[in-house]
Amino acid sequence: MSTRLLAFDGVENFRDYGDYATAAGRRLVRRRLLRSGHHARASDTDLAAFGALGVDVVVDLRRASERAAQPSRRPQGFAGQVIESRDADLGEAPHIAFLRSTDLTPDSVRGFMTETYRTMPFDARHVDLFTRYFAALAESDGAVLIHCAAGKDRTGLLAALTHHLAGVGEADALEDYLLTNTAVNLEARAPEVAAVIERNFGRRPSDAATRAFLGVEAEYLAAAFAAVRERHGSLDAYLRDVLGVGAELRARIEARLCG
Repeated sequence: MSTRLLAFDGVENFRDYGDYATAAGRRLVRRRLLRSGHHARASDTDLAAFGALGVDVVVDLRRASERAAQPSRRPQGFAGQVIESRDADLGEAPHIAFLRSTDLTPDSVRGFMTETYRTMPFDARHVDLFTRYFAALAESDGAVLIHCAAGKDRTGLLAALTHHLAGVGEADALEDYLLTNTAVNLEARAPEVAAVIERNFGRRPSDAATRAFLGVEAEYLAAAFAAVRERHGSLDAYLRDVLGVGAELRARIEARLCG
């Protein structure tokens, strides 16, 4: 089990995505960059552990409907900045619509996930949240935590963009992205989640389809990056032109994150 994974009772996929070498010969600071799933089921022990991490900024990448259904628990007196979407969209999340209306095969799941990743970098909600996240990275002296519902897709894309910006090697960045598959124990979770899907939507997907839905695959992240390059030429251009991470902001972020 990776030492990057932090043990929490009720928060899945909680881990450190710092402490990687960069192309400039420096290293990302340990415990400065944190990622996880949602915190609605955090135990009191989890809240104490969270409080000890020195988190200054929480970036909640979920839709308003997700936040309303599973409100976050935070330590009493938490005074950090919370960045969340400004919209009031309480509509059905795309993955729920998919589960409700589509044949749940491994191929259909992978097709849905690939298309989700291709559009994710350009969704107005994500552009806003990602922009505010990078601005916060340049200012925060403490830890910055990013999370969505499962801590794997929206969170995984944003972590990968951060790694690219900081000069983390592609192999390390991909390894970190794929660590979700270890953190959530896909083999053990698939039957349980398949049963929940059957109860809620009247159809039971195979374990293979459920694992494709619960986990991440290198092709998903590659699809997002390919879409960015198709529109903007490079990840650096996307960071600069869409997310506002110009040379000055980039230098300030690197100074905060690298030892």
